[in-house]
Amino acid sequence: MNMMRSSKPSFNRRELATEAMQAATATRAKAKLDQSSPICIYGLCETLGVAVRFNNINMEGMYQRGIPPRIHLSARRPLPRRAYNCAHELGHHVFGHGSSIDELREDAKAQPWEDPKEFLADTFAGFILMPIIGLRRAFAVRGWTPETATPAQMFAIACEFGVGYATLLTHLSSGVNMLSRARAAALQRVTPKALRMEIIGALTPEPLIVADRYRSAPTLDAEVKTQLLLPPGTEATGGGLAFERDLPAGRLFRAEKAGIFQASAGDWAVFVRVAPIQKAEPYGYIGLAQYRHLEEDADE
Repeated sequence: MNMMRSSKPSFNRRELATEAMQAATATRAKAKLDQSSPICIYGLCETLGVAVRFNNINMEGMYQRGIPPRIHLSARRPLPRRAYNCAHELGHHVFGHGSSIDELREDAKAQPWEDPKEFLADTFAGFILMPIIGLRRAFAVRGWTPETATPAQMFAIACEFGVGYATLLTHLSSGVNMLSRARAAALQRVTPKALRMEIIGALTPEPLIVADRYRSAPTLDAEVKTQLLLPPGTEATGGGLAFERDLPAGRLFRAEKAGIFQASAGDWAVFVRVAPIQKAEPYGYIGLAQYRHLEEDADE
C-alpha cells in the first residue's frame, strides 16, 4: 500500500506563534525596552550577553550554545537580512535550543517550517523586530493603512524597523494579520529594483534606506555605498554622508565612510551608523558586531 507523505505540520502553529510572541515581549522587557519601538538587534544581543560576529560564510547564520553564547552571521547577506537572521538566532538562544546552523533561504517564512524549533525562532524574530503595537503606530502616525499602503510606503515602514520589504509583508499577513494574503501577494510582486526606481527615479544597484520625519528610532544603521533618502532639508555632519540630490520625497545622500554621523532637519535628527564593506569582495563588515561602526584607519 502506498503511503502518501502529508505536508501538514506535526505541531500547532498557532500555539507556537503565541509562545513566540510572548517570548519576544518578555525579552524586550528583560532588556528594559518598550513594546513598540524599533530596536537594534545587535544591541539587544549585547545586553543579553550574546556575542554576535559577522563572517564570510555562505549561510544565513549559526547559533553556538556555550559560555558565552555566540551568534555567527553571514556578511554576504543584505543588511536587513542580517538583522533578521540575528533575531532568528537569538530566538534559538531564548528558547534554550542547542547549537544550530541555518542554511540559505530566500525569505523569512517563504517555506513553511517542518521543524517546530525553526518555526519558533523565525516567528520570534518577526515579533521581536516588528511588534504589533509598533506597526500600528508606524502606519497610524503617517495616516496609512496596511491594506491600502503603496509599495513605496511599505518600503518606508520596513526601513523604520530595519527589515526587508518582503519580510515586512510576510509578518503583516502571516504574523499579525494586519494585511490580507491577496494584498501581500500583490505587493510581493514589486521587485527591489522597481522600488528603488519608483522612490528615487533612477536605476541603481546600491541598497536604499528611506527615513522620513515620522521615524522614531534615534539611530539608523547603514553601510558604505548605501543610499539614504532623508527628510527634505536634511543636513549631515561629520563628512560621512555625501549629498547626492534633492528629490520631491526628500534629500538623497550616499554613505561614504564608516563611522557615526548626525543628520538633522529642524526638530528631526538621527545618528547614522555606517559600517564598512570589504574592498576586495562585495561583502559587508567582518568582525564583532559591537565594533562595526568604528571609523576606518586612513593608513590601512
